[in-house]
Amino acid sequence: MRKALYRKAQRGKQVSQSYSLPAPVGGWNARDSAANMSELDATILVNWFPDTTDVRVRKGYADHVTGISGQVESLMVYNAPDGTSTMFCAAGGEIYDATSAGAVGAAVVTGQTNDRWQDVNFTISSGASYLCNFNGEDSPQYWNGSAWLTVTGASSPAITGITTSTIVSAEVHKRRMWLVVKDSLDAYYLPVDSVGGAAKSIKLGGIATDGGFIQQIGTWTLDAGEGADDYWVAYTSEGQVVVYKGTDPSSSSTWSLHGVWHIAEPIGRRCMMKYNGDILLLGVSGIIPLSKLIVSASTDPNVAITEKINQAMTAASGSYRNNFGWETFLYHQGDMVIMNVPVQEGSDQEQYAMNTITGAWGRFKGIEANCWGMLDKEPYFGSNGNVSKFWGNTSDNGANITTDLKQAENYFNSRGRLKYFKSLRPNISADGFPAVAAGMNCDFRDTPISGNVSFSSVTAGVWDSGLWDTEQWGAGLLLLNDWQTTGCVGTSGALRMTTVSANLEVRFAASDHVYEHGGVIG
Repeated sequence: MRKALYRKAQRGKQVSQSYSLPAPVGGWNARDSAANMSELDATILVNWFPDTTDVRVRKGYADHVTGISGQVESLMVYNAPDGTSTMFCAAGGEIYDATSAGAVGAAVVTGQTNDRWQDVNFTISSGASYLCNFNGEDSPQYWNGSAWLTVTGASSPAITGITTSTIVSAEVHKRRMWLVVKDSLDAYYLPVDSVGGAAKSIKLGGIATDGGFIQQIGTWTLDAGEGADDYWVAYTSEGQVVVYKGTDPSSSSTWSLHGVWHIAEPIGRRCMMKYNGDILLLGVSGIIPLSKLIVSASTDPNVAITEKINQAMTAASGSYRNNFGWETFLYHQGDMVIMNVPVQEGSDQEQYAMNTITGAWGRFKGIEANCWGMLDKEPYFGSNGNVSKFWGNTSDNGANITTDLKQAENYFNSRGRLKYFKSLRPNISADGFPAVAAGMNCDFRDTPISGNVSFSSVTAGVWDSGLWDTEQWGAGLLLLNDWQTTGCVGTSGALRMTTVSANLEVRFAASDHVYEHGGVIG
């Protein structure tokens, strides 16, 4: 039987070789063959976010409003004309003001049966501004900046022509509020510049030929601003996208069908998100930008922005699509799109996070988010009994953040030749000393870092209070690049690394590897 051969080097001849790998700024790859990935990719990238020049440990969260009774399943933010914002949350059949941090106050709306509200802000030409909320079971709840209004067919304002408790979501298009009702292919609209009035309908029954019902309505803006290029979009439960253009749906001369496209079925009611001038459609096969769908003569799965993680996306949607909590969320200042993935309702959620500059993906764990919202340009999420602020600190409400990273398999420029990986050093920058453990997974093995990687947070000393030679003093980012022994043998290897930290910024830029060549396997 043939065996791998190590050739003894001549006396005085160097046998070890070195190789440097950049950090996986290409992000999480759940699409390509493990034997043919870019060295800029990673097969595991948990609690790391791929930046443009390195990857960083994701930031954490802290309690914002506590003591809420039940699962927070909706965050609704009212943006007033004077620039101020107010955030409300829904849990346990009640709505609370969640703007200010601290213990929750008394409910502002009570006696509701469903906490899964869809909301829209609408300022009409008179200057009156509303936060309009719909859940498909209770009468709509409007906030006008000073009072809550329950909207029925006889209230002020009132919506007539439909049963208001069947309205499940809404969208403002061309100065009209459009309404989605449960279990129907009829889309309803109100008079121009009005949050009430007689609702009229357009019927999609003969157009959406696969049947089903309207899941959500949106506005697609080609020029990223109000104008003649605003298109009306409906996404049905059977995966049909119906697009109209025009201004007045009651007139055939100013309202016409632009097209009908077939894509994957949507996931949940919150399946459309405005993304600059585009709309992102969340379906069982991934997130598709509407602009890519419209310009294509046929539906190409490669246009999905989740295309690089499509195997993970389809596996998650196949297992968890009926769970509440699917949602896409844009965080501009973090250059991030977040897709919330409810592994288990109310207790186990993940987030797939995309860098909007590079399109690279990471995977977050440990954030039990039911829903997301933006208050004063900062991200918040609702969970069991809490509203939390995200990305504002570097711990999970004081607890450690644990990461896992496995870089793409690499043959180190010699496919099929055996190698003895002797040591490596990850080049990490941090403003403290995180716990770091690294090794190599050889020949496509998937072996987590063994042993207990522990970390204890250290508080830096305070000037004029801390004692010299006793306190540890804070600093900027330090380079941490200690060598670690690997002792792995194989034709290929993949860096595997875990970190544990809290209250630290941690970035990973590159890794250096030392190895010896062996013979060719026979």
